Amino acid sequence: MPTLDKSIIAHYNHGGEKFEIIVDSKLALDYKLGKKKDLNNILVVDEIFKDAKKGERHSSEKLKKAFGTEDIYEITKKIITEGEVPITTEQRREMIEEKRRKIISILARECIDPRTGAPQTPQRIENALSEVRLNIDPFKPAEMQIEEVIRVLRPILPMKFEKARFSVKIPADSAQRIYGFIKEYNIKKEEWLNDGSLAVVLEMPAGLQGEFFDKINKLTSGRAVIKDLKSK
Repeated sequence: MPTLDKSIIAHYNHGGEKFEIIVDSKLALDYKLGKKKDLNNILVVDEIFKDAKKGERHSSEKLKKAFGTEDIYEITKKIITEGEVPITTEQRREMIEEKRRKIISILARECIDPRTGAPQTPQRIENALSEVRLNIDPFKPAEMQIEEVIRVLRPILPMKFEKARFSVKIPADSAQRIYGFIKEYNIKKEEWLNDGSLAVVLEMPAGLQGEFFDKINKLTSGRAVIKDLKSK
């Protein structure tokens, strides 16, 4: 059972009003990051507050106006996924370290030393990261931070990072649903076609395209049309 000593206040702003919930710090963060799939044991107090510290609750009318429902779990889901979930210093440290390890893994897999053509080793990359000032975002996917990391590291660690460029056409019945996933990547061009389908040109590290293809084919049941374009 969640307890107050491990709780935080998550909040969501809408129409000039603040909506707060008291949640278990670890479970709420896991849910926001997609590690936890249900809301079990997340709420410490089954209430939606105007001011949680003062115990001031929102009226049913305000809840309906802001969320279209009074269902506490539907409201909790929205507050956690779209609102602010504070993290502890320890949680931030662990998340940054996890992202750091993943970034090192990606760079070691994808980068070479342009002078020799040899791969950059994880140890070289880790040593270089220790020498530079770099803010790693604990919430942003590691893949989306790679370009900035390379830019910062290049002066002390020469590296070449190949990119792939390709077009993807998403069927109309899947386009709206998975657009959020597509937006996580570097979109060079996008066009909504008359039949409701979506055509995009994407650019990403060459070594990540296999992972992307697997995901997009799963989301569209294999109906996405992918064409390789000239890499740059």
